[in-house]
Formats: sequence, structure tokens, C-alpha cells
Amino acid sequence: MFNILVVDDEPLICKGLSSLLASSGLDIGHIYTASSGFEALDCVRMEEIDLLVTDIQMGAMSGIELMQHAKLAKPWVQTIVISAHETFQYAQMAVRLGAKDYLIKPLNSEQFLDSVRNVLLKMDKPSPELATLMSGIGESFRLEEPLPAYSQLLNALLADPGIVLGDEEGMRKLDELQLKGPYFSVIKLKLPGVGLGKKYNARDSGLLRYGVLNIAKELLDQEWNSIAFYSPGEEITVIIQWDEKSYEESAAGQVGRLDMLGRSLHFNIHKYLHLNVVIGISQILKGLSFMEVLNRQASKAILWNKEHNDHYVFYYGDFNWNNYTADPSAEELHTRSNLIVQKAKEYIDENYAQKGLTIHEVAKKNHVSPNYLSYLFKKNTGHNLWEYVIKLRMEDSREMILHTDLRRYEIAERVGYESPEHFSKIFKKYYGISPSELKK
Repeated sequence: MFNILVVDDEPLICKGLSSLLASSGLDIGHIYTASSGFEALDCVRMEEIDLLVTDIQMGAMSGIELMQHAKLAKPWVQTIVISAHETFQYAQMAVRLGAKDYLIKPLNSEQFLDSVRNVLLKMDKPSPELATLMSGIGESFRLEEPLPAYSQLLNALLADPGIVLGDEEGMRKLDELQLKGPYFSVIKLKLPGVGLGKKYNARDSGLLRYGVLNIAKELLDQEWNSIAFYSPGEEITVIIQWDEKSYEESAAGQVGRLDMLGRSLHFNIHKYLHLNVVIGISQILKGLSFMEVLNRQASKAILWNKEHNDHYVFYYGDFNWNNYTADPSAEELHTRSNLIVQKAKEYIDENYAQKGLTIHEVAKKNHVSPNYLSYLFKKNTGHNLWEYVIKLRMEDSREMILHTDLRRYEIAERVGYESPEHFSKIFKKYYGISPSELKK
């Protein structure tokens, strides 16, 4: 069953869409509603949301901003955008962030339900090729080598760019692949040698490798200019590229998008193949001549899994390798991890009452990705980073309710909530009673 979150600053629209979904006959578990981006983001963080239906123009946080933050929190959440304006710029931004549909108000009921139905159906089904592979007819399933004429060339480019770039035939093939950049990143997916309680034989390994590549290509084709291919050592490599314009449009957010892609890849591969693939993500550099560097960074990021064997997506830039003359020891990694968590706690302790505080902001202050910070925080403290923010806000608000005469809206303001209704909803979920009930 799927959980859906409907977000609109017009209560009647939220109520109407919720009623429509509830009577649709679709396989829906819970329907949540929110009247602002901030309230919706808390819901995404705290509940298991599969589909987000959001208005695009809302108060302090727009639907586009909500999509960005929701994707950072849970990259696999799907989105349908609704808007009162048929604006190309909004639609373009929504599609770039992975929106599955862009609907114009006033909504046609059948059109809306068709859109929701299509998204939910696709969320629970692998691609036709992967479905065939998983259906039990593997004996007769022919595996075709992806990019057979180019895999060797691409792996050579990653090993020694100078040789390929200095060869006229190699450059011609790169042009055929439209591998022009000029900005590039490398993502490596390493398949485990053991999974599902047994070692795989050669045939099963080939099937699983094909399945992983198929899932990767399906996700990549939606939003990324990329090439995915087999590499030695049971690995799949993805080269992501940006031209000057697309890179400059959101240069500051590209690392976050790569992190989201890595987590989405891991989530979907585990969902369909029950494999914990380890994913290493390089930094972004300009020029094909840096391919060997990017390849080495992605491989080095994968090695972190030895230190954090319950974590699977690693970004090279999360650790300051330049501070070490050799690869850091387990003790040095542990010390660095503790320092990151300590600084994050200090920042949250000082800023938890700030409106619009995000995990992305806390991570940026620590110069690490939100994904890695969230993992370290949970591992070191035993609770989720956002749960810690809510804990501080709730404890502070409880003290104010019990020991001051401040009104509900004043307390909500002081602990970082943009509306007293949002504050009351979180307070009741946390303590089991409303602020007014506690006051009595």
C-alpha cells in the first residue's frame, strides 16, 4: 500500500484531493495533508511517504523548494506538481527535479486520478527487461553486453585518459558517444560477492549484474546525461556529464543531486534485487583528462564500506583525504567521524529554533554530504538527526508552556515553526497531548 502526502495552502483543495484519493479504489494506505512546505517537509522526514502531490506556489517555501528538500531527505519519493499557472519555467524546473506530472488548476478529477494511478503503478514495477529477468526464465534470457563497441574504450579512458585522448579513432568514438562534458563525475557500483545467504555462480552473477545495470540506466535516463557500462571487478561504472549551461544553472546543488542519485540507486537495486550494492561517487571536475582521477576517487569512496559496513553510498568529498599522507587508519576515520557529529550537534544546539533549518544546511557547515552526516549522527547518537532537532524544539516549548504565559503562536515562533497549527501537530505527535491540554 502507498502513502500519499497532499500539500496546498488552500485547505479546501487539500480536503478535496484527499477525499478523491480515498474513494478512488487505489491501493492507498495513508493520506497525509499539509498546508505549507515546512509542514510537508516534516511529514516527509517523519513518515513513510511514497508520493508527494504539491502546489507549486505556497508562502515561504515553494513547491519547487519542497521538492528539492524532500528529495534530499528521501530521493525515492515521487512527485506530482499542481499549479494555477501554466508557466513553462515552473514546469521545466519541476521536470528537472523528477516530477512525474505537472497538472494545471482547476484539476480534472479523472485526469488527476489517472496521473496518480500511473505513478503508483510504475513505482511498484521494474522495467520490462528486468521483469523478464526476474520471472524465472533466466535459462533462455539472452544478456547483451551494453555498449559492446565502447565499454573497452571507456574503461581505457578511466585508466589512462592520455592514451585515448591522443588517439584519433578513440576521439571519434567519444564523439559518437556524445561524451563532451566539459564537467564530469564518476559513480561506481560494486556488487557484493555474497548475498541472499549464498555465493553466486557465474551465471547468477551475470544476471544480477545485468539487472543492476538495467535499474541504473532506467533511473539515469529520466534526468541525467550519462553513460553506464560494465567495468572489471564486478563493477558497473557511470559517467555523468554536464555542459556549461546545465552545470552553471545549479552548480552549488550538483553534489547534492549526485548524492540523491546514489541513494536512489541503492534503494531501487535493493528493492528489486535484494542486493546491497556499494556506491562510490567522485567529485566533479572539468575536462576528460581528469577521468583517471575521478575513477580513482569513486573507487576510494567505495573503500569506506570497510569502515562503515552498514552504509552503502559514499561521496569522496566527505573526507578530507588531503590531510593525510597515506590512507587514514580506522582510528583516524573514527576520530574524524566523532568530530563531524560533535560539530553538527553544536550547530543544532545553537540554531534549532531557526525557521527553515535543514539537514542540508547543517551538513554544509560540516563540509560533508547530508547523507553521510545523517548516517554518522544516527550511528554515534542512536537517533535520527531531525529527531534531535524536534527533541530540542519540543523540550523547549514544553518548558515555555508550563512556566510562561506566552501564547501558542508565540511559542511556535520561538522554537522555529511558521504556524501554530504546525507546531501543535508536531507537539501532539511527540507528547501525545496538545499544548492546550498540557497547559490545563
